[in-house]
Amino acid sequence: MNIIRSKENKAVKSAKKLLQKKYRKDTYLIEGFHLFEEASRSGAEILETFVTEEFAAKFPEAIIVTQEVLNFITDSKTPQGLVAVVKMNNDLDYEKINLNKILVLDGVQDPGNVGTLIRTADAGGFDAVFLSRDCADVYSPKVMRSMQGSNYHLPVYSVDLSELYKKLKELKISVLASTLSDESISYKEVEQKSGIALVLGNEGQGISQLTKNEADVLVHIDMPGQAESLNVAIAGGILIFNFI
Repeated sequence: MNIIRSKENKAVKSAKKLLQKKYRKDTYLIEGFHLFEEASRSGAEILETFVTEEFAAKFPEAIIVTQEVLNFITDSKTPQGLVAVVKMNNDLDYEKINLNKILVLDGVQDPGNVGTLIRTADAGGFDAVFLSRDCADVYSPKVMRSMQGSNYHLPVYSVDLSELYKKLKELKISVLASTLSDESISYKEVEQKSGIALVLGNEGQGISQLTKNEADVLVHIDMPGQAESLNVAIAGGILIFNFI
């Protein structure tokens, strides 16, 4: 059995680079057996798989590496015994995506929030998630772990929001943006359950001016307590499950 023990191995070094956003152009990393199974089940193209010796029999086509080398190509503190390189799906075709009920993230920058919101949209039966270019990178290891494979259950794309809003208006899909603006209404007053795009904004700044200008309805969550705002992932959960 050929076991790679050097961090200087070409395949290992190439995989290591994918921990940095600037190298994630066409491929990204996943870690662990759950994400590997989700990716495989979805039909995602898995280009390379790295496993430690104890899992070699289960993955006969994989590259066998030491635990030290596996630790080198993941940022997890307690990595499982598998890391894989997966090909990105960058082919966005709005005509092939059901846009009846979608989530839009406008500048959400915390990886945990991004991953949780995508997972919540999946749980709530939403059709797709679109992220503005300044959101946390959906292919970062932290977002991947937080999504728990939900990106393999529904389309997730990083887009130019102005182009997205133009498409939504063509399809007569209502854009509902969450904000604490004086112009907003309680989400409970919105009766529409389909044909919507729910937009959630940045953790500190809220929605962008573009979103405010393009939104059909501005909504807020009534808060009888004294907190000034909710975490965006919590707010998203409330709103997503209101529109299922």
